[in-house]
Amino acid sequence: MGDQTMSRRERLRAETTAEIKEIALKLMADGGPDAISLRAIAREMGMTAGAIYSYFATRDDLVTTLIADLYTALVDRAEAARDAVPAGDPGGRVLAWAQTVREWALANPQGFRLIYGDPVPGYQPPEDGPAKEAEHRACRGLTGLVAAAWTGPGSGSGAGSGSGSYGWSDFDPGLAADIQAGFPGLPPDAVALTLRVWGRMHGLVALEIYGHLRTLTLDPAAIYHDEMIALIASLGLTPPA
Repeated sequence: MGDQTMSRRERLRAETTAEIKEIALKLMADGGPDAISLRAIAREMGMTAGAIYSYFATRDDLVTTLIADLYTALVDRAEAARDAVPAGDPGGRVLAWAQTVREWALANPQGFRLIYGDPVPGYQPPEDGPAKEAEHRACRGLTGLVAAAWTGPGSGSGAGSGSGSYGWSDFDPGLAADIQAGFPGLPPDAVALTLRVWGRMHGLVALEIYGHLRTLTLDPAAIYHDEMIALIASLGLTPPA
C-alpha cells in the first residue's frame, strides 16, 4: 500500500511539474521571456507561491530545466530521424536531420526560441551551461554527418574544399577535445565545415520561426528543402531523390 501511495504521489508530482513547464512556455509566448516567473505560474495554476517553490527553488532552476528538456527532445528526434536512414545514404541522413529540426521547431516555436534565441532577462545559467549533454550530442551528430562526407582537402569534392588554414586552436578547447576523441583523424577544417553546415540548417529555420519569411513566401518548406538539397550537394554527396 505504501509503495502504491508513493507511486501515486510521484505521478502527481510529475504531472504538476509538466504543467508548470507548459505554463512557463505559454507565458513566454504571450509576454516574452521576461514573463516567465514562478509567482505568475502559481497564480495560473491556483497554487500558493510556497507550493510551487517545492517544485523549483528558483525561476532560474525552472529555465535551466526547460532548456535541458527541450534541447534533449530536439536531439532525440533528430538522431532518431537520422538513424532511420541507412548509413550508406549519407545525403539522406543529412536531409532527415535537417527536416526534423525544422519540423520540431515549427511544433515547438517557444522551445526553439528559448534554446537558440530569446535570452531570459536576469537568467544565470549553471557554470557548465543549461543543456550541456544535449549540446554535445547535437555537436557530435552534426560532426558525424560531415565526417561521413569528408574526403580531405585537395580531393576536389565539396566536403574537402576547405581552406586548410584552420587549426585546433581556432576552436573552443572543449569542442576540439570532444571532436578529437569522437572522430580521430578528422581535421580542424572539417569542424569549421560542421559549423557552416549548422548555420545553413539553422538560419532559415530561425527566419521562419521569427516571422521573417511569412510575408515573403507562401512555401517556406520548399525553400528550406531546396537549400538542404544544395547543402548536401556542396558536401559532395548525392541528394535524395
